[in-house]
Amino acid sequence: MHLKIAIGADHAGYEYKELIIEYLKDNSHQVEDLGTYDEEAADYADYAYKVAVEVKEARVDFGILICGTGIGMSMAANKVKGIRAAVVSSKFTAEASKNHNHANIIALGSRVNTIEEVYEFIEIFMKTEMSKEQRHINRVKKIQKCEESNE
Repeated sequence: MHLKIAIGADHAGYEYKELIIEYLKDNSHQVEDLGTYDEEAADYADYAYKVAVEVKEARVDFGILICGTGIGMSMAANKVKGIRAAVVSSKFTAEASKNHNHANIIALGSRVNTIEEVYEFIEIFMKTEMSKEQRHINRVKKIQKCEESNE
């Protein structure tokens, strides 16, 4: 399984972003680095939007966002129609976000988890299938309906 992945971070996530890119490339994945490119203060919303657009336009298989907690990144990314960005901070959330909620972006916190945990969460997310159970599909459709009502 060789995937194309968009990744973005603010200054708090920059160090993890660099390590994750190396990890993914070492595992034969293609990575689109959308910034930030240093540790100077940067606004998470800018990078969340760039990654979300790549995912929305299906130019990548999924996206990874990193800030201090993952929360700001997920909030910004979820403003883009068709994006289901989930904050992932455990093995369970890595699996459930993809399986139950059909997440297409994971948002991670450099101040919440170790880099080793983050690698594990990414692996779980990549290997997890989106559930084909009708109850999960119905819930994702309700999210899509909410998006459409806000146009």
